[in-house]
Amino acid sequence: MSDYRKTPDAIAKLTPEQYRVTQEGATERPGTGEYLDTTEPGIYVDIVSGEPLFASSAKFDSGCGWPSFTKPIEPAHVNELRDTSHGMIRTEVRSAHGDSHLGHVFNDGPADRGGLRYCINSASLRFIPRDQMEAAGYGAWIDQVEDVR
Repeated sequence: MSDYRKTPDAIAKLTPEQYRVTQEGATERPGTGEYLDTTEPGIYVDIVSGEPLFASSAKFDSGCGWPSFTKPIEPAHVNELRDTSHGMIRTEVRSAHGDSHLGHVFNDGPADRGGLRYCINSASLRFIPRDQMEAAGYGAWIDQVEDVR
């Protein structure tokens, strides 16, 4: 059983932007996210629950203005839901344990890597560098983290 969960303490530590994105389903402005240009090897976890979401090895520059990934590091940690807001039909991405709004997934990603583009708000993430993963309790996923292409 996992220890990943949403707690009142974790919510209280969020910045106003992180709260707006993760708890209210907002979107950060394109090109402004802390992790948009991060190229260091590591893992991206839910800012609220800490559950592992994406690896740097799945990150790519989509040019959309938000960090983009081809796949989750642990598919069971990501829920995909139909989103009909703003007059569009999209697929929302939420963390399974923290129920944080992360972003959306589209099928216009690199064809040679599965064709998906997980377009994720930096405000919903915390980055753990590869050399800190073991100490932070994420050693089980080090084999999925490699130098970014």
